[in-house]
Amino acid sequence: MHSKNPYNRLFHFSTFMIISIIIFIGVIIISVSSSIYKRTELDKLKTVGNLFISCIKEKYNSTGSIESKSTKNFHGIFMEEHQLMIYLYDENGNCIFSADDEKNNMPIQSDIKSYIDKKEYLDFDSEGISKNEPHLLYGNQFQVKYQSNEPHKMYALIYGSTYNISRFTMEIFFIYLLLSIVSIIFSCLIMKKKAEKYASYTDNMIRIIKQYSHGDFSEKIVADNDGFFGEAEKHINTLAANVEKSEEMSKTFIANVSHELRTPITTIGGFVDGILDGTIPKNKRNEYLILVSNEIHRLKILISSMLNMSRFESGTLKPNFKETNLTDLVIKTVFMFEKKIEAKHIEIEELDSERLVAVVDPDLMQQVIYNLIENAVKFVNDGGKISFKFEKENDMCIIGIKNTGEGLKDSEIPKIFDRFYKTDFSRGKDTTGLGLGLSISRKILRINNGHIVVKSVYGEYTEFQIQVPEKQNKS
Repeated sequence: MHSKNPYNRLFHFSTFMIISIIIFIGVIIISVSSSIYKRTELDKLKTVGNLFISCIKEKYNSTGSIESKSTKNFHGIFMEEHQLMIYLYDENGNCIFSADDEKNNMPIQSDIKSYIDKKEYLDFDSEGISKNEPHLLYGNQFQVKYQSNEPHKMYALIYGSTYNISRFTMEIFFIYLLLSIVSIIFSCLIMKKKAEKYASYTDNMIRIIKQYSHGDFSEKIVADNDGFFGEAEKHINTLAANVEKSEEMSKTFIANVSHELRTPITTIGGFVDGILDGTIPKNKRNEYLILVSNEIHRLKILISSMLNMSRFESGTLKPNFKETNLTDLVIKTVFMFEKKIEAKHIEIEELDSERLVAVVDPDLMQQVIYNLIENAVKFVNDGGKISFKFEKENDMCIIGIKNTGEGLKDSEIPKIFDRFYKTDFSRGKDTTGLGLGLSISRKILRINNGHIVVKSVYGEYTEFQIQVPEKQNKS
């Protein structure tokens, strides 16, 4: 793994944490296990010690003497059999039986004697036998009595070896150490494999994102992970697809705008040059000036559309609401297409309607109506019909523009309001349009607190309905 990769640092940190946790748990396990084993050994020592005391009491009760030969023999055999060191003291603390001849006169420790006078002693001891090696110690005081004599207090100190506890602790330590090493190696291998996998994902993702930053969208990130990387890859691929689509649309937009601007400018320039150099006779100059005026108006609509789209995107377009006669606005716009309507022998229906008034931005609304009528004229069948509808319903003013003709497929309807979108049918009939009209129209209606609805039956008709409120809320 690359040293700068964050997963490399995460791998080392995780390894350190695992080792630390294993050490911490190991200390607890070994300590608890040793403590439990120590308690077991002490309990065994106590059981054997009580057995010894019980035997001593029985012998004294039968002989009346603690120093009989049989008692001494029993003491030696008992110690050898149970691997113990047993010291027996009288009530004054003088040693009667010793486990070591060299310490035969060793008196009982005063602190141990005082402790045993209160209760039994059961724990480690590092003072009585050896200061270098601790022993297990069970100490207790008991009373012996022979027939009717007064009872005598005696003390027994039974020492056991700590060898088994040390060995048990070492065995637990080495077993845990072995298991810990195996666990650490296994965990590190898994983490390293995961870290390398994620590092590979990250490196590949960064490489492809760098390609995206340079405009190269030829390669997609493979989303083969359901976790974080799967989510990230899915969103990055979606973002890249949107950027790629936006770039393609921008290229199309620039190409179409160039064509749209060049065509009317070329036409206007040709007509003006013809008038100036006398190519166009005087009696036809007015006719050509009308054509020049129409081309200039077309340029105005085109430039206005592009400017409005820019203002829509930046959020700087503010409507200028006025009380507007929508019916007159529609009639005025229809007359702008008079020649095209006559050329295609289109029948206009239901244009003579009652006055429909709403508070809107008249300039923006005219652009919407112009776009919709332009589409209706463009895509109506030769000799077909364009019908209009003017209604008021629940404080909403509705304008319907319906044309016969090819219509829209169900799959096309959800897309027609997207920027630069053209249906397969419209591409053949609209070779100069930008595909901005409907997108701009919907945005304009939203600014006017209205909306646009499309209805279509493929092969029969298409109808667009403009719906705007009769009055705007002052808020």
